[in-house]
Amino acid sequence: MSLNINLSEIDINDLDLENMGSWPVAAKFVFAVILAVLVSVLSYFLLVDSKLDELAAAQNKEVELRQIYRTKYAAAVNLDLYKQQMLEMEQTFSFLLKQLPTTHETPGLLDDITYVGTTSGLIFIRINWEPEIEKEFYTELPIKIEVIGDYHQFGNFVSEVAKLPRIVSLHDFSIQTEKDERLRFNVVAKTYRYKEVQP
Repeated sequence: MSLNINLSEIDINDLDLENMGSWPVAAKFVFAVILAVLVSVLSYFLLVDSKLDELAAAQNKEVELRQIYRTKYAAAVNLDLYKQQMLEMEQTFSFLLKQLPTTHETPGLLDDITYVGTTSGLIFIRINWEPEIEKEFYTELPIKIEVIGDYHQFGNFVSEVAKLPRIVSLHDFSIQTEKDERLRFNVVAKTYRYKEVQP
């Protein structure tokens, strides 16, 4: 069956919308094509277009959920390892806390530093507590120290302070020569006290 359509047969003035059955084949064909295109375009914009946006959003959500799943899966797979690390961190933290002096131990720390200095051969000019410095999680307890001695004694003193069972760090040191050629060693020793979190 061959479809011969001659568009020259169509005269728009002869077409009656109330009697479409009498239209020439070419007019019926053109009308059917226009109607099909119109239905297709309307169907796309009314039915398909909004669904494409929903599909794109769902695909993006799928990618996001897959990433969350991978992250949670990796955490779940390593849960035992994380628990072990947490225990080790708690033990380390507990050990370090024990190295910080408590309130009733701070006078003893002053005695320990004085003992270390005198056994190193140093002569104490001054050893005083300075005002406490409050930080977010701990309190700094600075001690101002002035001693007389020589370089070897200073080095021995620093070494022995590092061996104390409590954490003590040395800061802002200076060495000056006195009139009698002796050396004066000024240093600030700092220890720290952990601030308990108030519930």
